[in-house]
Amino acid sequence: MSGALQVGVIGAGTVGAGVVQILRQNAGVIREKAGVDIKLVHVSDLRQEALAELDLDGVRISRDAQALIDDPEVQVVCELIGGVEPARSFIISAMNAGKHVVTANKMLLAKHGPELNEIAVSKGVELRYEASVGGVIPIIKTLRESLASNHIQMVCGILNGTCNYILSRMTYENLEFGDVLALAQKLGYAETPPDLDVEGHDTAHKCAIVASLCYSTPVSLNDIYVEGITSISRLDVAYAREIGYVIKLLAIIRRIDGEIEARVHPTLVPESHLLASVRNELNAVYVVSDCAGPTLYYGKGAGRMPTASAVVSDLVDIARIDLSRPSPPFRYAHALPVRDIGLLQSRYYLRLTTEDHPGVLGRVCTALGHHGVSIASCIQKDTQAGEPVHVIMMTHDTVESALAAAVSEINAMEFIAAPTRVIRIL
Repeated sequence: MSGALQVGVIGAGTVGAGVVQILRQNAGVIREKAGVDIKLVHVSDLRQEALAELDLDGVRISRDAQALIDDPEVQVVCELIGGVEPARSFIISAMNAGKHVVTANKMLLAKHGPELNEIAVSKGVELRYEASVGGVIPIIKTLRESLASNHIQMVCGILNGTCNYILSRMTYENLEFGDVLALAQKLGYAETPPDLDVEGHDTAHKCAIVASLCYSTPVSLNDIYVEGITSISRLDVAYAREIGYVIKLLAIIRRIDGEIEARVHPTLVPESHLLASVRNELNAVYVVSDCAGPTLYYGKGAGRMPTASAVVSDLVDIARIDLSRPSPPFRYAHALPVRDIGLLQSRYYLRLTTEDHPGVLGRVCTALGHHGVSIASCIQKDTQAGEPVHVIMMTHDTVESALAAAVSEINAMEFIAAPTRVIRIL
């Protein structure tokens, strides 16, 4: 494009403030890379105190997002308030007005991606969202561009810094979930309440976006299997390490027999795997494709400047391209169903808590065998007299529905002292 690209920012919070800072302090390098100036002309936020903290000399400010959208000088609207409403209405209003949009809003894209895609295409505008998945990690651009010639065979992503921080501290400092969660909240790594993160829903939002990109199909958030980390105990983390694994909350995406696997759950990852070494609040996405093979994308998945950097990267892309030929946010060439979790074939970690009686293992193994579940290894942990016994089993590949039926039968046995812990293995 010729001339400056003129930008308005809705939301002067953590990410919005970062975008303002980058556009102001790095204007020179941005001009070199984009070929034109990217000029901040308008910032809107309901909170005047948030606006007062920013360097906005020469920039229009308002408390009314619609005033920013209606501003004739604004060519690109950055929606950085998060949530579904009023963010959805603001984005739709901007696109209907012929404005390009950049957003970091993974929840909105996961819930309303097809609707927003249709409007962007019909209005001939760009809708960019690099910052919605993995913060500074350029996974959206990678899937849309760098790996566009590849069949994506699998994606495994650590996509929530809060969960990875908690599991890392549990792994390497032998702490319980509740203790680390409290520390994460104190340090600002976890929200209060933390449910969106620790129950896996934030990761599921990102999983839906990535799955749609990988397989050119809309993926409903309601169809994604989601299991968080609240039930992971210090015992499971310690036992996993003893047998050469670490526990990570993963988003796993694959295409099998004309269906999409899109699931989020704690997973035992071999210590030799690249994802096993990703610690604390960092994110990583491991992609396997037919031509490029395995590739890993790693970096800060949240935070003011990393996320703002991803937002500004979208602005640079918009400045570089021919805006008379916008690229659709998503390309829906298929309508593939999401595979039911009961059809999953995987290996499993089982931790049984039983009373110390003769014949326990025999009855457990009989139940597993009755449902076609084959045991690869079994370890019984020593305990004090009278205390429950922990039995750790690793299965061979089996179908999830069969394992679930076997575990249900086992949990009903009179000597089982607590529900059996089941964790899938990568």
